[in-house]
Amino acid sequence: MIRLLIADDHPVVRAGLGALFATEPDFVVVGEAASGEEAVARSYAGVDIVLMDLQFGNGMQGSDATRRIRDRPGAPHVLVLTNYDTDADILGAVEAGAAGYLLKDAPPEELIAAVRAAARGESALAPSVAGRLEARKDAPDDALSSREAEVLTLVADGMSNREIARQLFLSEATVKSHLVHIFTKLQVSSRTAAVASARERGAIRSA
Repeated sequence: MIRLLIADDHPVVRAGLGALFATEPDFVVVGEAASGEEAVARSYAGVDIVLMDLQFGNGMQGSDATRRIRDRPGAPHVLVLTNYDTDADILGAVEAGAAGYLLKDAPPEELIAAVRAAARGESALAPSVAGRLEARKDAPDDALSSREAEVLTLVADGMSNREIARQLFLSEATVKSHLVHIFTKLQVSSRTAAVASARERGAIRSA
């Protein structure tokens, strides 16, 4: 049996996923989590796969929860299931240790197959996500790193350099350095233009 923990802050989504996997003889849902903190706390022994949303309300987000889960010895595999397919989200999840990345509009049979693949220790990426990662390999010079995308996402949220530094536990000088690299890669000269360009490329989420 593949033992699942479903982590999503929407009760309807958790119920729907639970009903879907209940129809398969080799799955059992052993728990649910409505926050990143709950996902980390409930993903100990007895869980094989965590189905992880990326965006929770307040508190720990999906990539951070994924990293904390995967940092533990004998940790379960984490399969991200989300609405977001920006470079920042994909890279953040993959670098945090996610075994797969699927979008919530995936057909049920694709989701079930992906969870089985993840349980076998295989990578399970949605075709569109795999394509985005391949495209990054072909154009590495101007592609934003996950940290640069993270910094620019906070810029888009209206944060100052000082606030970004505090949020990411960086120095202000490091934040400024990231912004210089971002401006160079995107060929822009302002924070506003950088945000607009990154959104157009799909590197960060649109407003």
